[in-house]
Amino acid sequence: MNNFSKLTLSLIAVHIFVIGISNYLVQFPIALFGYEFTIATFTFPFIILATDLTVRLYKDKVARKIIIGAFIPAFFISLYFADLRIAIASVSAYALGQFLDIFVFSKLRKQTNTLEDLSLNKNWYIAPAISTFFAQIIDTYIFYGFAFYNSSDEFMRDHWFPIATNDLLFKLLICYLAFLPFYGLILNLILSSLRKKSQAS
Repeated sequence: MNNFSKLTLSLIAVHIFVIGISNYLVQFPIALFGYEFTIATFTFPFIILATDLTVRLYKDKVARKIIIGAFIPAFFISLYFADLRIAIASVSAYALGQFLDIFVFSKLRKQTNTLEDLSLNKNWYIAPAISTFFAQIIDTYIFYGFAFYNSSDEFMRDHWFPIATNDLLFKLLICYLAFLPFYGLILNLILSSLRKKSQAS
């Protein structure tokens, strides 16, 4: 198995793990500063980070293969941690949100001239910032709507929309204040390593 195949399998494993743990944690609503959301708010953005790095370093086709490869295992992992409805809602929202993220990221990446260079330029943040915004909206409302609309969980049935909205706002806040800079840092380190390898060869 070559290094590329190992990386692909590693990224699939990351996606499956984050989906599984997020589906377990989403069942535990918490309140912070008077706003209700779930603990999964702090874990799911890792998938956005992994997807955007994949598209930036390789191609959108590779990222799509990772989403497809993670879909079925993620469903059964989700089913272990949660019920069938949450599992279906999770993988549906995951697939739609991630495919949208890949599409928007790829289009913006080409328009901002960050396609094949081995260094960050002044526009590096535009594609992940905008693609994350749209992907999180789709993922959040599809998941909460499918999982908790008219569900047997009385609290989540009555509060899923405001919780989803709070969850979305907190996830975007976390993404922009923490994950976007972390994305830039990791990407810069990877590109720096690739430049050194390219110069050495």
